[in-house]
Amino acid sequence: MAPRCAADPAQTLKKWLAHQPHARTIAALQAQLDDFAAHYNTQRPRPGIGRRTPATAYAAPPKAGPTRKGVLIDEHYRVRRDRIDRDGKLTIRHNSRLHHIGLGRRHAGTRVIMLVHELDIHVLDENTGELLRALTLDPTRDYQRQTTPSPDPATAKPRRPQPRVKTGRRPPEGPPS
Repeated sequence: MAPRCAADPAQTLKKWLAHQPHARTIAALQAQLDDFAAHYNTQRPRPGIGRRTPATAYAAPPKAGPTRKGVLIDEHYRVRRDRIDRDGKLTIRHNSRLHHIGLGRRHAGTRVIMLVHELDIHVLDENTGELLRALTLDPTRDYQRQTTPSPDPATAKPRRPQPRVKTGRRPPEGPPS
């Protein structure tokens, strides 16, 4: 007798067994359970999986996904929306550790989209799509500083020397003795 009940397999099994002759041995009960499982998984289509049977859905090839040179990629990807704090930083968690990413105070309050692939992070302005920062996370550091490119010595403006500030004791006033 085929099961004819609700979609919950446990409830369906209980109702189906209630309508079967009482099994006198463990082997007879196992045979009834095997008959039920075979019918439930191979003959009864489910609306939740496109009117297919569970056995058909299980045997189907996997859905297409991102590939690299024909090989299925099994890596970690994340997309996250956030807002840059008033100090110009974002936070991200990697391996249960919190890291801070410096973007500069000029971006404070900007809504961003973070594209994270393993340790590579791209921070985009949510409104304009402008790339604000691309970095590779250094998991050994809590704060990921902004790096500024070193200036080309040929085109760099000369720096004005800063006045020296003397510290320490003042010399005595008056003529030396």
